Amino acid sequence: MTDINKTIAAKILSHSVAKQTDMLVLLKRAVNIESPSQLPETQAPVFQLFSDFLISLGYRCRFLRGDTSGGQMLAIPLNRQRNTPQQLILGHVDTVWPVGSLETMPVESREGRLHGPGSYDMKAGLVQAVFAIQILHELGLKPQLAPIFFINSDEEIGSHESAPQIERLARVVNRTFVVEPSLGPTGKLKTQRKGVGRFQITVRGRAAHAGLDPEKGISAIHEVSHVIQKLFAMNDVNSGTSVNVGVIKGGMRPNVIAPECRVEIDVRVTTQQEARQIEKTIHAIKPTVEGTRLEIQGRIERPPLESTSGNQKLWQCARLAADQLGLEIEQAAAGGGSDGNWTSQYCPTLDGLGAVGDGAHAVHEHVVESKLPERAALLACLLMTPPLSLT
Repeated sequence: MTDINKTIAAKILSHSVAKQTDMLVLLKRAVNIESPSQLPETQAPVFQLFSDFLISLGYRCRFLRGDTSGGQMLAIPLNRQRNTPQQLILGHVDTVWPVGSLETMPVESREGRLHGPGSYDMKAGLVQAVFAIQILHELGLKPQLAPIFFINSDEEIGSHESAPQIERLARVVNRTFVVEPSLGPTGKLKTQRKGVGRFQITVRGRAAHAGLDPEKGISAIHEVSHVIQKLFAMNDVNSGTSVNVGVIKGGMRPNVIAPECRVEIDVRVTTQQEARQIEKTIHAIKPTVEGTRLEIQGRIERPPLESTSGNQKLWQCARLAADQLGLEIEQAAAGGGSDGNWTSQYCPTLDGLGAVGDGAHAVHEHVVESKLPERAALLACLLMTPPLSLT
């Protein structure tokens, strides 16, 4: 259930549609501020853009300095009374695009689509979120749960600095809405995401002249060929586990038996149980070629977002909200991870509430302009949902 009916939902949608031009103005401003993850100094102007908007809606914004990232921003309503239950809106300002990408990917509208680096993933989601708050504010609708924002600047590179803060917040809120891009052309919400792991295996052998003394060498590359076969054997379509050797580095020269070789591995899993098992299996790999040594590093860095009972309760709330708005939505599973993977360990989480579009991390990245008001209205209605019963 929600605290609104179809009449109020229609007002929310109508109010949101009237703001489409304003949404596009803010989105263009945000996308025109290039903010790659690896350049922390580029993040501050984007944070400032959204903090100014939230401050105008009665929020207090606190910036948390990062050591290697551009830091984070926590925004809390000024009029929130102490001990008021909360709900979390989660997003990020960093993008995968280097400074200078605007020269070849300018921000422009074409055939109802707004193109630009970082538009779909995920500055449009942040725009929709702040407008959802503005719409409720202007219509005089107050959620039972105080909506707080947490925005980081290192999501695209693993959220290593911000993850502890995200987990801390997830422990104390009733639920989390993640404004990452939706899935597919119909804008599916994400109720499952795979966990993500990174591993590195270095093989030590012994160098020797490949022509004069080949028998004195021990080829690290030869051993790596066995390691790779063992890794690829761990792929399991039925369980959803994928193991990919994406990088191989090793050897010195063609006429030298390779003394060292290294592989870098990406692992995706659907459950915590599988995460623990695959970690154990990878670290248990033994050498096949006599005389070689293996050095194995890595772990599942981002846990899977599983289809928990709490997540499904939140999905049912989204279905009801969409019905009140006259919209059709579906749920789906995604192979990539997000910061929702962290929050799902502690509270009900619904992901993919961001833009409808395509081209995340691709040169054709864009959002469908007409869908911005619909998604903002959907989030606004979800924010009006009473606290979930977690028992």
